[in-house]
Amino acid sequence: MDDSVSTADPGDFGDGNEDQFDSTAAPTPEPASNDTSEAEGAYWRENIRLLLSLMVIWFVSSFGAGILFRDFLDQFSLGGYPLGFWFAQQGSIYIFIALIFFYVVRMKQIERKYDLDD
Repeated sequence: MDDSVSTADPGDFGDGNEDQFDSTAAPTPEPASNDTSEAEGAYWRENIRLLLSLMVIWFVSSFGAGILFRDFLDQFSLGGYPLGFWFAQQGSIYIFIALIFFYVVRMKQIERKYDLDD
């Protein structure tokens, strides 16, 4: 009686020579064209530039107008309240909401420009 056990995979139909690999069996993906990578780079640069500019506006309106320039702005009134107080309590929130809507509209334009819209 032969008690030898085969360690070969039952699904392995090769001749046992695994050193030979047919490189033509699996096609390699083609590298991305330079036009695509340039367009993606331009898209992201414009996207980041927009984000940074909106963040600066938000910082100036919330931290700047509400805290740093509050004493100067308190000389003026809006609705019976000092302007610095108004920015700290409500104005920066209104500006933030307006910036969100502006961002949505501008990003749709940028996506259409680079043919990335849905």
